[in-house]
Amino acid sequence: MIIGLHHVQITIPKGAEEKGKHFYCNVLGLAEIEKPDSLKRRGGFWLQVGDKEVHVGTEDDFDRLKTKAHLAYQVEDVSYWRRVLEENNIKIIKSVPIPNFERFEFRDPFGNRVEIIKEI
Repeated sequence: MIIGLHHVQITIPKGAEEKGKHFYCNVLGLAEIEKPDSLKRRGGFWLQVGDKEVHVGTEDDFDRLKTKAHLAYQVEDVSYWRRVLEENNIKIIKSVPIPNFERFEFRDPFGNRVEIIKEI
């Protein structure tokens, strides 16, 4: 029986960890958490998002702009995040409306699709 979601993984290009940490930790304000020693040699880093984890792995030769796969971060103030991202030169992508939700999408600096969403 599946009882919940433990973590999700996204990828960034190999060697882009510092740029990734800047975006995810400094711009989005997510907390980095320690990876087990046995996995550190693989590169990447882990983040805490509420009671879940986002594992940021590394891989090359993958076109992130061609996938609809994405993470959706639940927030309290959508307009705040729109402003923060625009101030950091992140292009906002208009989303198809969903009843009872306010949301928008963007691509992180590596091309990963990300959604910001709030239930209204």
